[in-house]
Amino acid sequence: MNPPSPTIDRKVLVQRHNVRQNRLDPRSPVSVGNGEFAFTMDLTGLQSLPAEYPVDARDDLPPGTLLGTQAQWGWHSVPPPEPYDLAGSTVLYDSPRGPVPYVDMVGDIVNDRETDTSVAETWLRANAHRLDLGRIGFRWREDGVDRPLAAADITDTEQTLDLWTGAVTSLFTVAGHRVKVTTACHPDRDELGIRVESAALAAGLIVGIGFPYGSEAWHDAADWERPDAHTTTLRGPSPVGDHGSAAWTAHRELDDSRYQVVITGQSLRVEQAGQHDLHIAPASPGTPGTDTELDFSVGFVSAGDGDCIPRGNNRPANSAQQPDGPAEAGTGVELSPARSVVAASAAYWPAFWSSGGAIELDATDDPRAKELERRIVLSQYLTAINCAGSLPPQETGLVCNSWRGRFHLEMHWWHAAHFAHWNRVELLLPSLRWYSTVLETSRQTAKAQGFDGVRWPKQVGPDGRESPSPIGTFLIWQQPHPIHLAELVYRANPGREVLEEFAEIVFESAAFMAGFAHPTSRGFELGPPLIPAQESYGSMRAKVTNPTFELAYWQWGLRTASKWRERLGLDPVPAWSDVAEGMVPPRVVNGVYAAIDVEPFTIRTDHPSMLCALGVLPLTDVIDPDIMRATLSDVLADWDWGSTWGWDYPVMAMTAARLDDPEAAVDALLLNAGKNTVLANGHNRQTDSLPLYLPGNGGLLAAVALMAAGWDNGPERHAPGFPADWTVVWEGLVRAP
Repeated sequence: MNPPSPTIDRKVLVQRHNVRQNRLDPRSPVSVGNGEFAFTMDLTGLQSLPAEYPVDARDDLPPGTLLGTQAQWGWHSVPPPEPYDLAGSTVLYDSPRGPVPYVDMVGDIVNDRETDTSVAETWLRANAHRLDLGRIGFRWREDGVDRPLAAADITDTEQTLDLWTGAVTSLFTVAGHRVKVTTACHPDRDELGIRVESAALAAGLIVGIGFPYGSEAWHDAADWERPDAHTTTLRGPSPVGDHGSAAWTAHRELDDSRYQVVITGQSLRVEQAGQHDLHIAPASPGTPGTDTELDFSVGFVSAGDGDCIPRGNNRPANSAQQPDGPAEAGTGVELSPARSVVAASAAYWPAFWSSGGAIELDATDDPRAKELERRIVLSQYLTAINCAGSLPPQETGLVCNSWRGRFHLEMHWWHAAHFAHWNRVELLLPSLRWYSTVLETSRQTAKAQGFDGVRWPKQVGPDGRESPSPIGTFLIWQQPHPIHLAELVYRANPGREVLEEFAEIVFESAAFMAGFAHPTSRGFELGPPLIPAQESYGSMRAKVTNPTFELAYWQWGLRTASKWRERLGLDPVPAWSDVAEGMVPPRVVNGVYAAIDVEPFTIRTDHPSMLCALGVLPLTDVIDPDIMRATLSDVLADWDWGSTWGWDYPVMAMTAARLDDPEAAVDALLLNAGKNTVLANGHNRQTDSLPLYLPGNGGLLAAVALMAAGWDNGPERHAPGFPADWTVVWEGLVRAP
């Protein structure tokens, strides 16, 4: 199944979907980043208007903002009044093997709101939380007094995110002066390059950086109401390099979180204007009416201890404390700090786009093709800057907080599996390697419940400590994910090195799975207690059994783990094969697969996760394609779309593709539903409090890769998941299992 010629002009393909905006869209700011760090900006190219881009709260707190500055290493914990642990939330549940301890919650979650939680549970759910590292925005200084810019201050706005170079150019007029701002992120350092060109710099335009305290709010990474709880100390300037640059360092300390912010530039004036406020301006005011340039970089550096963990190595990293960059090609002239960052970005992104996979649909007459191509290109950019770091990402990536910035391991597949399908495994490997850091914690969870192997947690921070929840700890579908992700890495890059690196993660995951399935006269069954991927059954977790997707995932995962042992020349584990071959078939009601094996069998809200059993997964022995075809039709007929999530549409597309219904696959990807909205910036919007949802973007990329490159034992025709009358050009993709 090789793609037809001609090959794709990737620069033309990518730049066709550059993000261009000329008005303030409160839902759709753009970001620059590198997988470990990201900066989201408004139409000024900075974060001058945070209140104009709100993230609604799920309680009575003020809204947060989409304009975040976040890093994978940037975490904080509010000191607890006393030591808290999970013992107070641990409950014994009856299971086929006897009483089993589960981390539950004294309180509950009702309509997305936490109710009646204990003080300990509230703290354990909220800490550690991800930090907003600093807000960088324009201010206007007049008669020695400065104020933030307001939306009414700027007119004639134009902004372009050039996907091919990773740089954002923003144009606007303020106080009668035209302003040009260039913003970029270094690909290997957590460093921004910012260049401002305008006569406004001589009239009163300056740049400010404000630093907040960490927030325990569900939706917000910044608390601006506790200035005395943290410190900001500015030191410098000190010379940098031989070309006249100087650096100022702001030392930040919030309880056990410590990091530095390094501002570097030529002809700068940097001063501490308030307890947690810095001002950056040209060293000399310039001639009124004449353009002045403000060129500087801002690097963020973790102290690497306490809550701010060491920076991950998703790409070869240079020191963020040495922001002077390479010489301009062929000139021998040192670049200024901002130009250095812009040049590094402009070297990295063409290499990114020219590697891995690509899909071009522009020659297709069907108008849906152009919109789908737009979503595909933008999703590649967004997942690269938000989901390719050294930790599994939170669902809102590095843009803003959701669930306090803590990440959900059942969502890891949706964020990152596509990197392997698109032949960019180097972007998946860092977060997959994280599992090895929590092996012991997860092993203790399994042991406490009487099982071998490891039981992976659900809602966690870098340390892997579970969060109290009436839902999360009862999920099991995250358990095979590391097996699946490791298998995708191996398929993209087969070799013993991959097998040896991830063997322990794969084998320990399988050991728990084999033990968790219990034998009955019908075969091996799952639960209770458990909650399937479709969380609508949370209140009946004590009696749920045999969810359709999880039954198939258990069989596929254990067979895959056994295949890994065979590849490594190791003896088989009979128990794994016994369970895999003996899984009970899913419940069928009225000719379609039920979600679970007990009444009410299927609730028609939330994820139609039974479809994952033949879509996300290849065909297994427990699934009948004809019954799954009827199940897909049943879901499409009258599911409650308002309660779905962004990755449900790629699920339906993958299921339809594997059932040889390409038209239904495309329809599913572009189904007109609120949670399937893709904004101008490419983000998959869900609600006002969950304004972006990267599992939807990652799921889309996994689905279209399967539809284009095909799958094992699938139809031997070009792009088998797309309609026959579409012109689909693809290259560099990896066939799905």
